[in-house]
Amino acid sequence: MEKADAIMKLDFYFAKRFMSTLLGLFLLFFAFYVLLDMVEELRQFDVNKIGFLSILHLTALNVPAGLYRILPLIVILATITMFLNLARKSELVVTRAAGRSALRSLVAPVLVAFLLGCLAVAMFNPIVAATTKQYETVASRYSERKTSVLSISKEGLWLRQGNEDGQIVIRAERSNLDGTHLFAVSFVAFSNEGAPTYRVEAESAMLTEGAWVLENTKKWDFVGTGIPEQTATKSPKMKITSDLTPDQIRDSFGTPSAIPVWELPSFINRLERAGFSARQHRVWLQMELALPLMLSAMVMIGAGFTMRHTRFGKTGMMVLLAILTGFTVFFIRNFSQILGENGQIPIMLAAWATPIAAVLMTLGLLLHLEDG
Repeated sequence: MEKADAIMKLDFYFAKRFMSTLLGLFLLFFAFYVLLDMVEELRQFDVNKIGFLSILHLTALNVPAGLYRILPLIVILATITMFLNLARKSELVVTRAAGRSALRSLVAPVLVAFLLGCLAVAMFNPIVAATTKQYETVASRYSERKTSVLSISKEGLWLRQGNEDGQIVIRAERSNLDGTHLFAVSFVAFSNEGAPTYRVEAESAMLTEGAWVLENTKKWDFVGTGIPEQTATKSPKMKITSDLTPDQIRDSFGTPSAIPVWELPSFINRLERAGFSARQHRVWLQMELALPLMLSAMVMIGAGFTMRHTRFGKTGMMVLLAILTGFTVFFIRNFSQILGENGQIPIMLAAWATPIAAVLMTLGLLLHLEDG
């Protein structure tokens, strides 16, 4: 019983040391990232026009997304720092002398990293999604960029276009992959005062340069005193001018990171029902689900090169190898995400292959160096 209590106390000690080190590095990167992002916002926006408080607001909205992206790198740096401190104070030597293996000492930090990964996906991800979406909205208002022209709902997909004469709202049941060919579509035009001017129903609409080409249409005019149905006209083909481009429609989807992970499955279903490809969003969803395993792999990589006594020498070389290995795994993970989004490799392989390979590789290294 006393031995079990001692083991639990030692696990708690390692977990506490890892958490405190991780928190310290996280705050350090937070301060560093705030300064970098503030400089970037000052470069991008005119502080004399929007004010310094608005710059701080944009920085606060953009920082969570940046920290979330580099979370695996923060974890591996925290692991290296913790085990170097333990080795420098000979705490690992005492632990081994007590009959505790290196792998057993690593259980608590790995478990903490895995739980933190689950917490990050469950709670930090929605926060990042909300701040990212708000940042895009505020930044587009300050820079007078065009906001999103497309949205997906249960009723289908919605587009919006406008000019000096007013706005046109477009609804379609489905479309092709890039949103330039719509089916079962309706166009409702509004004046600058917000009053509807006409409505057009069509079997399909094709986006060409400067106009939508509609087939098998029926048009109702709302301007005048007559009954719209009595004056409705039908035609096999008609054109409606448009300043939309395929790039604008594609960019309107935004990034998958702007959608909370809890809402991604339903969004993917709506996207596919509308006729769009949801491969990018599926890859992102699996990448998020694999994040806890990725953080655990980073802990194992950092420990694999630093769980040794400093009297053996070459500490600097081992730290450098740990950092290079961690950054390499991080780069391969991002590269496989790109390959998965482009359809070069399967989605599950893109998301899960890198963390699983990193865990197995580091496990073999630990068995060879420590218990081999």
